Amino acid sequence: IFFRSTMGIDVKAVAATVLASAGLYLLYLRYQQLQPSQKAISAKGSKCAVRTQHFINNEWVNSINGATFQTINPATEEVLATVQAADKADVDCAVAAAKKALFTWRDVPGSTRRDLLLKLANLMAEHQQELAEWESRDNGKPVSVARDVDVALAIEHFRYFAGWADKGMQGKTIPVSNTDSFAMTVHEPIGVVGCIIPWNFPIVMLAWKWAPLIACGCTCVMKSSEKTPLTALMMCDLALKAGFPPGVLNVVSGFGDTAGEAICRHPDIGKVCFTGSSAVGHKIAETAAKSPQLPRVTLELGGKSPLIVCEDADLDEAAAVAHIGLFLNHGQCCCASSRILVHESVHDEFVKKCVAKAKAVKLGTEEGKDQGPQVDKIQFDKVMGYIQSGKDEGAKCVLGGARAGKKGYFVQPTVFADVKDHMKIAKEEIFGPVMQLMKFSTVEEAVERANATDYGLAAGICGTDISKMMGIAKRLNAGTVWINCYDDFDAAIPFGGFKASGYGREKSEYALANFTEVKTIQFPTVNFQA
Repeated sequence: IFFRSTMGIDVKAVAATVLASAGLYLLYLRYQQLQPSQKAISAKGSKCAVRTQHFINNEWVNSINGATFQTINPATEEVLATVQAADKADVDCAVAAAKKALFTWRDVPGSTRRDLLLKLANLMAEHQQELAEWESRDNGKPVSVARDVDVALAIEHFRYFAGWADKGMQGKTIPVSNTDSFAMTVHEPIGVVGCIIPWNFPIVMLAWKWAPLIACGCTCVMKSSEKTPLTALMMCDLALKAGFPPGVLNVVSGFGDTAGEAICRHPDIGKVCFTGSSAVGHKIAETAAKSPQLPRVTLELGGKSPLIVCEDADLDEAAAVAHIGLFLNHGQCCCASSRILVHESVHDEFVKKCVAKAKAVKLGTEEGKDQGPQVDKIQFDKVMGYIQSGKDEGAKCVLGGARAGKKGYFVQPTVFADVKDHMKIAKEEIFGPVMQLMKFSTVEEAVERANATDYGLAAGICGTDISKMMGIAKRLNAGTVWINCYDDFDAAIPFGGFKASGYGREKSEYALANFTEVKTIQFPTVNFQA
């Protein structure tokens, strides 16, 4: 008071300096974080509100620097919410909470983790409609699709990994050449996991990360996409109700070049899991490699997946497979069958069947609709640019090719025929409702062209000769090959890519390896004598 009255010194600044010198400045920042921010948002007709703050150490907190961003409803182009935006300081707080929680959480019995996972899954089932409605508002997918596909798959994922929580990855006893020695391996939690999830399947991708890492005894700091942050925050509310201890699950909202980079660089992060584009995946791997701890990295990245339709295929069935493979989630799917190679003898008839199915697509986000808008204007403009490129390069647009309606980022279901391998739409990931049909003459040609890409996430084959299709499957450079089906996901089946589509596997027992370290323990079986 004396200094302020006599010398004009800013007392708050002096106090902050003193606290910093005493090592207590983080407490001051924490106080700032806990100051009231905007209330949870609600929407007309919704039974639940959604938080817009970060979830750190089981508390709802503001960004330390006060930064925010807006998330847009892609169906209306209106602001849906103003959300707190994290930077390095917020990530530091989240990692500190996760690191502290790890000391006790890693030793919690698997049966306890199992029960928490099941409780979370049951809470999701109770709130399945509300989760779907907010997923629809934030992402743009139809409510019925969000409920019956996305949320349902996420619930299945938590229940599946609950079954692994009290079993885990089994160690081994190892026979060694020295008979007086005993050796064994154990699997231990890898530590604090940094997760960065995309906007195309927000709640599913959260489940793909959370469920196995919880089962393995890890803790987590997750950054949701700035395009779709809301259902991840809803899941934090449910995790709180389920009884997860403070610090086990932490979620920050924000941007990749700030919060995402801070996660990848953090010295206390032992594992980084990323789902997104191959371009960003390269940056994630490069950034993580510079971290002092050299965290393990799992990357589930983009694709330009082929679907081969053989001359003996049931064309109605194959058209249904191709339709699901491409138009699922408005084409915003990393494994979309965006290169459909059709045998020349059935090509023209197959094009007609694909067009007929695409014509029947119902646009909108309401119950019973098939295709919603692209997630934002950036994606909308990108997709429209690819459509124009296809037309300019000589591909035949046999359906769609324009914006649908005047409001919302809707794109007409679009089908291109006579697509050539050199065209931009045949080489680059479009991430939109744009089907590309291409002719081939021989199986050898089809396989060679299918593999002629930097990607290797998924592939599909339609036909009736199972021996021939199995032979094709063995020669395709892809992490998943679907035969007479596509986008058939199950928690028990591993998923991941070859080449530029990433490395590591998610889902199934294979996912457990992402979140554990193998430790070897060896000791003599007789008393040591000098």
